Amino acid sequence: MKKPVVLVVMDGVGETPSELGNMVMKATTPTLDEFKATCPWQCIKAHGGAVGLPTDDDMGNSEVGHNALGCGQIYSQGAKLVNESIESGSIYQSETWKDLAGSAVANGSALHFIGLLSDGNVHSNISHLIAMLKEAKKEGVKKVRVHTLLDGRDVPATSALEYIGKLEDVLAELNDGTFDGRIASGGGRMQITMDRYQANWAMVKAGWDVHVHGEGRLFNSATEAIETLRAETGAIDQDLPAFVIAENGKPVGAMQDGDSVILFNFRGDRALEISMAFDGDASFDKFDRGVIPQVKYAGMLEYDGDLHIPHKYLVNPPQIRDTLTELLVAAGIKEYAVSETQKYGHVTYFWNGNRSGKVCEALEDYCEIPSDVRSFDECPWMKATEIADKVIEAMQSHQYGFIRCNFPNGDMVGHTGNLYATEIAVESVDLELARIKKVCDAEGYILIVTADHGNSDQMLEKNKKGKIEVRTAHSLNPVPFIIYDKDERHEMKEGAFGLANVAPTVAQLLELKPFDSWEESMLK
Repeated sequence: MKKPVVLVVMDGVGETPSELGNMVMKATTPTLDEFKATCPWQCIKAHGGAVGLPTDDDMGNSEVGHNALGCGQIYSQGAKLVNESIESGSIYQSETWKDLAGSAVANGSALHFIGLLSDGNVHSNISHLIAMLKEAKKEGVKKVRVHTLLDGRDVPATSALEYIGKLEDVLAELNDGTFDGRIASGGGRMQITMDRYQANWAMVKAGWDVHVHGEGRLFNSATEAIETLRAETGAIDQDLPAFVIAENGKPVGAMQDGDSVILFNFRGDRALEISMAFDGDASFDKFDRGVIPQVKYAGMLEYDGDLHIPHKYLVNPPQIRDTLTELLVAAGIKEYAVSETQKYGHVTYFWNGNRSGKVCEALEDYCEIPSDVRSFDECPWMKATEIADKVIEAMQSHQYGFIRCNFPNGDMVGHTGNLYATEIAVESVDLELARIKKVCDAEGYILIVTADHGNSDQMLEKNKKGKIEVRTAHSLNPVPFIIYDKDERHEMKEGAFGLANVAPTVAQLLELKPFDSWEESMLK
């Protein structure tokens, strides 16, 4: 190994010449500006086919982004996996679908669907839900209840009624006297059900209470609930409070013994905790679940392959092999990974090919810095200083040949829709990059700076009427890939590269022979 390498992932910091809502461009970033003026760098693709998603209209995300960064390959992911399973019909031939749908038919019980109601293709797609609703009726299921999580994050911020309307139209077509399909509950994705990394179990309990027990504020319809709560709170979709749909004062979709439940989200991070609540035995202690109905539960995918969460799932996940960590372990190179809670799983679990445990305990050190439990636009610097402290400490220890970190600021603050806070978030990352660069010089490290997808680079957009509004979703823009080395200029090839080309490039810098399955290095 010639020189050790530090890789910094600036989460949600894309690259585009467009100025509209571009808080990366607006931010004061002297470190990034210096790198771009003096170092070899180029834009690389972080969405669509480059990360295994169906089309280039599909925005990238942190999960598939870190999978590609960490394994040097392109695997079919998320929506593409599910699309292929639905198109082939294999999803309906799975033992899990047969078990859950068959149970609902045999017992005359309800089949419940819980999930993010949008076509953002990051956590879910409404088309998957619609396909399963139609198949359920075809197979003889008589009663279906849908528990809707409102997006406004991977899609326009106040688009919930479009998706509710689409679902209600489908249910109206299916409801012919032999089939009873209704929306049963809902709420904003950042208020109920979809917490991640066990940062806020109260969110999951709030979702459990409305989905499972039908406990919450009652409305006649989802449309009425959204319109009323939006008028009362002024919140965008992701932050709308929970609601329950009722008829004659009683919830229409409280779960009963013998029911079946499918979580139709395909992305794992925000599906794990609600799955743990459904799968958990008497030892589950994260919150009081009340009287627990005896239901059959399954996820769209296995959200954690090592912990086997959930126990039942409809579609097999990609089997990612030959990761960069496996290459480093084989070479005896020790590595270090650090981020705060919001992205800790990305530099560990997702980076290592959806593996919860370490490849080698002796050669991998991880550090998680607890994230604040508050809106990230209130403190847009988040834990950037603490992350940089740990990276610097790791470099100065001279134990590690490869160090990686993730600064979540550009993504997590970008998702709030607060432009001013996001500008500060990007500047906070740039400030810590300067500190890391200085220590790289002193301790003899090569520094790579990149991102997993865009977000803070496109925070405004024109709607269909030409009006400019806040955008809270990821962008389709490429991301920067920069190599800084005070002792040598590492020239890059010309070409169309993506996140999967990063691991081979790291391997070449470390003078390691890559796996044959990998994409090519970007270095000449």
